[in-house]
Amino acid sequence: MINQVILVGRLTKDPEIRYTSDGAPVANITLAVSRQFRNAAGEIDTDFVQCTVWRRAAENTANYCRKGSIVGVTGRIQTRNYENAERNRVYVTEVIADSIRFMGGKPRELVEQES
Repeated sequence: MINQVILVGRLTKDPEIRYTSDGAPVANITLAVSRQFRNAAGEIDTDFVQCTVWRRAAENTANYCRKGSIVGVTGRIQTRNYENAERNRVYVTEVIADSIRFMGGKPRELVEQES
């Protein structure tokens, strides 16, 4: 069996980092990934893919990426489900990142802060 995903896209918002109870950093990001073809209206559709990044890669992503940054993610698709407060079953499909590559350079505000 093979479960491997490679995505390149832009972050839709700043990464959200948190820490598990045992101290492991985890960041959640959403990638906007354009499709390779045009729809019936002649426009290019975009998919918004939820990704989870762990440990050192999570910290680096939170420190060096911002909304609009271009990143490449290699990982696997994972599905899970849970019952919400209204007792409805919620299904989640996400990419668990094995590696992340920063492709768009540092955002302008980070460069200005370092100067």
